[in-house]
Amino acid sequence: MSGLFAPRQLVLALDHSVSFAREDFLRGPSNSAALTLIERWPDWPDRIVALIGPEGSGKSHLAAIWAEATGARVLSAKLLSTTDVPGALATGALVVEDLESVALDEQALFHLINLAREERAYVLLTARSAPASFAVTIRDLASRLRAVPTVMLTPPDDALLRSLLVKLAADRQLELDESLLTFLINRIERSFAAAHAAVQKLDHEAMRQQRPVTRALASELFRTP
Repeated sequence: MSGLFAPRQLVLALDHSVSFAREDFLRGPSNSAALTLIERWPDWPDRIVALIGPEGSGKSHLAAIWAEATGARVLSAKLLSTTDVPGALATGALVVEDLESVALDEQALFHLINLAREERAYVLLTARSAPASFAVTIRDLASRLRAVPTVMLTPPDDALLRSLLVKLAADRQLELDESLLTFLINRIERSFAAAHAAVQKLDHEAMRQQRPVTRALASELFRTP
């Protein structure tokens, strides 16, 4: 009976280290304005600013660069509470990651913005959509969110997408040749999230099937409908 079933390669869910160092940030037209903002600090248009962009667009990388330079604390917006605000601003700089209108503690955010302005602290917000668009119930908070300057990160062009694919593959100790890179750029969605997903899928299937990462493998995984 054992001969009826081919053995499957066990794929382990390994963590792949991702560097958030400044030298590992890939600059392109889609993120140049955001990187310039980070590098210009403290010459900002306001002490509270927001980086806006889709998942995987580099917001967290830029926030990490800024936090390293300023000694800022980093806090998930989901963990923001009124009692934590004074401590969060203790270093005079704070990153609030993944701000969303859903399940937002409006009172805590309102308190944070007010205290930051009172103490002249710097706050960097990251979100997928502009805070000014949030449907909040506290009127004064809505007014303050409309006043927050925002910098948008947009989808990558071909050159940046190619560089990103190479970097993501290198993080997994993979090499993508030119034909494979061109194939992927012409097949996947033009987004950072799609690039991450494509490299992860290639790596996973190459390990599972015990095959090298080639255009042939990619052709099987990314067939056009």
